[in-house]
Amino acid sequence: MRLTFPHILHARQLIGVSLILLAFPPARLGSEALPDRPGGSRPVALTKPRISPLPEAQWTDEHKQRIAKFLPAGVRPGNSFRTLLNVPDLVDRTMTLYNYVTQGSSLAPRIRELLILRTAWLHGSDVIWRERVAFARQSGLTDDEIRKIARGPGAAGWDPFEANLLRMADQLFRNSFVNDSVYNVMTARYDTCNVMDAGMTVADVASLALLYNTLGVQPDDVAATDRMPRDIAYRVDVPARETITLKAPRAVPLPGPGANNPRTFNLCPQLAQARNGSGYVNQISMLGKTGRARHRELLILRVGWNSQSEYEWSEHVGPVGGARKMGVPIERITMGPDAPGWDPFEASLLGFVDEMYRDSVVSDRTWNALKQQYDDRLMIDATITAANYRMVSMALNLLGVQSNPGEEKLPAMPTR
Repeated sequence: MRLTFPHILHARQLIGVSLILLAFPPARLGSEALPDRPGGSRPVALTKPRISPLPEAQWTDEHKQRIAKFLPAGVRPGNSFRTLLNVPDLVDRTMTLYNYVTQGSSLAPRIRELLILRTAWLHGSDVIWRERVAFARQSGLTDDEIRKIARGPGAAGWDPFEANLLRMADQLFRNSFVNDSVYNVMTARYDTCNVMDAGMTVADVASLALLYNTLGVQPDDVAATDRMPRDIAYRVDVPARETITLKAPRAVPLPGPGANNPRTFNLCPQLAQARNGSGYVNQISMLGKTGRARHRELLILRVGWNSQSEYEWSEHVGPVGGARKMGVPIERITMGPDAPGWDPFEASLLGFVDEMYRDSVVSDRTWNALKQQYDDRLMIDATITAANYRMVSMALNLLGVQSNPGEEKLPAMPTR
């Protein structure tokens, strides 16, 4: 075949991309198929933004409408909100649930803030900590109690039920699951919607913390007393996860047709209506709109595997994500980014998920590896994909949502 100029140009472009990916090999997390669990060390915050907050000079009516909808009148958006404004649809799909868990849930304000601040502490999110301290005080938490949240459930003086809720947050963070002893204490006082709201508070704040950490959102300037305390040792002490997949649901779905996930969350209609983040990932994200659905499913399935979330796994191998039909090497995902057969970019995608899971942030090396193919919008969408499905896996595991009949089960966990 005679090579024309377009053929030569295309070949040069392919060689260039290959050399770039070789220059940025995926960050390795070791030879194990599962990364270390979260909470092994204090998350390290980035010192400058990877995605800059949208300057006020660039706000259009579309941006101003989001500010008016999701922030109280007269409140100026901080760095986190202005970062989300880079993608107005993302504001809709993150702030709807966040406003529910911070303002509209069935929990008492004191309990909301207790769970929010503990989750922010676990993920090293000074951004969220600073945003919520004033609300924590309004809810009745004293300055001593706010500092004690950082010390965790083992600190002296907690009401036993509040200490148990802090244990729930710690177990969801580290194990992606809550053991029966903690769950049963919750259900002794809480009804189904209270339990769901408590779990979703932790899961949603976790998702936003991962998003903000990885995008490099910088904390707003506040008084020293409102900053996350750094003089308290970082420690997460939880027992081992009791089981991988519960054999029966903790929250029995509503009767009728349809998948178990929506029928479970429809037990609490207000919460169900607010849960719209996955719609962004699966319908609006540029990963799907630019022919990168395979990348999206690699991210989602690796999150599901790390969190050992059978429902999430089965839905995205099968009917929701369609990963097996599109030819994604499902079994190789369980082996991690070091498994033979990945191209360098896809290995970096898996490493991106593993670092976010383990460290609550993604390293510069892995971020830069993805930047060789992704623009800022795609980087945002990759980040919210992994962060959102971390939230989903926590909630599904907490409630014991069962995989739907006929769908693939979670593969056996490899020996650690």
